Parts: sequence; structure tokens; C-alpha cells
Amino acid sequence: MAKNVLIIIISLIFCITCTQQTQKKTKYIRLKGSDTMYTMVVRWAEEYMKQNRDISIYAEGGGSAHGFQHLIEGEVDICASSRPMLPYEVRQLAEKHQRLGISHIVAKDALSIYLHPANPVTDLSQKQLKDIFSGRIENWKKVGGKDMPIRVLTRSPNSGTYLYFKEHVLDDENYTNDADIYYSTQALIDEIAENENAIAYGGTAYGDRVLHCRIDGVEPTIENVIQDKYPIARYLYLYTIDTPRGHIKDFIDWILDMPGQVIVAQVGYIPLFRTDSLQNPSDLK
Repeated sequence: MAKNVLIIIISLIFCITCTQQTQKKTKYIRLKGSDTMYTMVVRWAEEYMKQNRDISIYAEGGGSAHGFQHLIEGEVDICASSRPMLPYEVRQLAEKHQRLGISHIVAKDALSIYLHPANPVTDLSQKQLKDIFSGRIENWKKVGGKDMPIRVLTRSPNSGTYLYFKEHVLDDENYTNDADIYYSTQALIDEIAENENAIAYGGTAYGDRVLHCRIDGVEPTIENVIQDKYPIARYLYLYTIDTPRGHIKDFIDWILDMPGQVIVAQVGYIPLFRTDSLQNPSDLK
């Protein structure tokens, strides 16, 4: 009898402990947005949750526009975006929340031009790039390559990268009607790796299996971006409806501090400050 009572007591203590541990994990962060930033966001989430056991972070991609719409609807706490918020998005946010939104610059990215490793073209001018993606140049022979048609691949219009490229490379001209649309950077990479005549664009953190083309003779390296030599570079953002508070603020502050910026560098993007002296972000508390 005494043994059974002891077992019951131990079981109750175990259940209470489990319940208390479960109850502790009541702080949630919902984050959606940029596919370009997705790998980095997932790394941030994983590392932060290791260090903060009472936090659960749910991260999804889908594109910057997708993230902004969920932020406007109040369905997420943070939107990850590879572009600034557009005027109509600001208007929608203001109408729904009486707020204009708060942007947090979290990293810098060089927009890389992906080519197949077997493509003899390794350097393009900004004008050639514009003419290729707008459809005025349709054969690799015209830019020093083989006599074969150029297959243009783009991200979807929901992508912040799509809009950035259209604005800063095409000077707001339209993409060629023959462009094939892909809904993630990884899908672009997979297609480029299989097609010698294809060309696409995306973040420098992607694409171990493809060639990262030089633009006007400049490679998309971290040093070239830091020194403002590479011509296609941009900031990456996190957006909140209002000034973040509580655990949301703590998470963003952590990203902007050394632990988060070390992850930025490890993933392959450009941190806001140099992190060369640190090796393992998990060592930072």
C-alpha cells in the first residue's frame, strides 16, 4: 500500500513538473515573409529557442508581399522582407491599425546573378543584364557565350526580390513575357543547375551548385558589398506593426546584437557590423 502511494506521489510530481514546463512555454512569435531571408530566419529561430526555452517561434516563407499581408491582417508578429514596405501596404496597415509600421534593418544582401557552371559567360554589364531580362537580348552569343537561346527565370511578383530587381536593374521596365516564374529561390537554383542556357537572380547565400556572375567585373562578395563596389545590393528588413515590446523586442534586439549578426554572416549574408572574431553563436547568451 505504501509503495503504491509512493508511486502515485511520484507520478503526480512528474505530471506537475511537466505541466509547469509546458506552461512556461507560453510566449509565441509568428513570423512570415521573404523566401530570400527564410534560411536566415530559421537559423535565428532555432538558435534563439535553444537559448530561450520559454519561446516558440513559427517561421514561414511565401514572399515579402505575403508576409506584409499577414502582418496587416494581424496574423503574424513580424514580417521578414527583402524590400521596404510599399505605399499601398502602409496605407492598408494605417487603415486597419492606425500605425505606419516599424522597419528594422537586420542585414545586407548582394543580389546575385545565377548561371550554370558550364556557361562560358562569367561577367555581364548592368545594361546587358537589363536587356536579357527585358527580352531585348535572347541569345547567349550576343554577350560572348554559345549560340543558344537564353532562358530567363524570375521569382514571382509576390517576391520582394522580384520587385527590387524590376526597380533597380530593369529601371521599372517589364520582364520579358517569355520568363519562367518560380516561387522560391531554391527552385530557381535547382533549375539553373540543370540548364546551361538559363539565368536567374537571388540572394548570395543560395546557390552552391551555380555560378555567381560578375557584374561590370565585380564579384558579389561580402567585401565588395561592404565597400559599395558591387552594384546590386540591398538591405533586408524585419517589420512590426508598432514599436516592439516584451519578448518580440527581445528577439529583434538579439538579432541586431552579436549572436544574430554572427548567424547573418554564417548563412552568407552581410552583417551590420564585423563578426570575424566570433565562431559559434551558440556560445553567446
